[in-house]
Amino acid sequence: MLTSLDDSLWHQLPTTFDHVGTSDPRFFDRYWFACYAPYGDTAIQVTMGAYRNMNVLDGGVIVVHRGRQYNVRVSRSLGHEVDPVCGPLTVRPTVPLQEFRLTIAPGEHGVSGELIWTGVLPPAEERPHFARTRGRVTENYRRFDQIGTVRGRLEVGGETVEVADWWACRDHSWGVRPRMGVREPVTGPKPDLAQKGFAMAFLFFATDAVAGHVLFDRRGDDPGYVTGDLAWRDGSRLVQEVSGTDLDVSLHPDTRRFTDCALGATLSDGEEVTFRCTALGSSIAMQGLGYSGGWSDRGGLGVWRDARLEHDVWDVSHPSTIRYPDGTENEHWHRIQPVAVELVGAGPVSRGQGSMTLILSGRLPWLGLS
Repeated sequence: MLTSLDDSLWHQLPTTFDHVGTSDPRFFDRYWFACYAPYGDTAIQVTMGAYRNMNVLDGGVIVVHRGRQYNVRVSRSLGHEVDPVCGPLTVRPTVPLQEFRLTIAPGEHGVSGELIWTGVLPPAEERPHFARTRGRVTENYRRFDQIGTVRGRLEVGGETVEVADWWACRDHSWGVRPRMGVREPVTGPKPDLAQKGFAMAFLFFATDAVAGHVLFDRRGDDPGYVTGDLAWRDGSRLVQEVSGTDLDVSLHPDTRRFTDCALGATLSDGEEVTFRCTALGSSIAMQGLGYSGGWSDRGGLGVWRDARLEHDVWDVSHPSTIRYPDGTENEHWHRIQPVAVELVGAGPVSRGQGSMTLILSGRLPWLGLS
């Protein structure tokens, strides 16, 4: 069926824009935004994703404030035209690759307001993500990342929060990923990550001199995946890609949540740098946005739910444990932590702010974790 996009000159396939180039139901196209107060005491995340082969548009909002996490999850049927409005949430690009207007209409969900997200550097592409398992493509997607600032106002928990040029970042990803829309088919025994071990570190950052992102993940003795770049904010040096990484962590006792971590990297010109990251405020539990089974039906992202809105408030004041309204607790693995960043190398020491996802699962003897 024809949509408004079909009157552009940007067709990539001999079909209309309401189709994608694969029948894989896991195909997705998703925005993610993060915005943090200077000392990490308030954090905001917003996401919205379209799943063409599942007929789904879903999204979510998280506000972490005074140790409590306010969650809003929304979903609807996608239809043919992609209007980025889902329940009370609107994610509207106003200047492509530069500016967005993020709006949450008031209602019983208890979070409302409007934010203007503005890029301070051009977006940067990551290396392609591609993987096969037993001959089947399990991952084939692209993502770009961008550092920015955000301004606006929120109402949350009966308080007004003024957002004045807070540090911010975002990504935009699309393609095929596991656990999107449908359960993964069984093609053989699952690898035992408790024995094999898995580590992932994903840092968005901006100091007074340099900004960018670094991502690595490693399963057991596999070669792993590394991508990232550093851009000098005054343009005095060329953008440097990341070609190697190292990690050292200090954890809260009896947890896998960090107080401090040092992420080392080698730049494409051979220079070595270290990002020293210190946790600020509470870590964000990504289940609140619907990731990793966060919906009440435990179905995850991209599952067709017709029109649905869910909202809840969690206690995230503990560094590791999430306490839910019914009194139950969980230490879910997918958390994102606002951090203070000190960059050593690449010129004089510079300082700033960032967002760190650090997942440490199973046996990791190189980090002293059994």
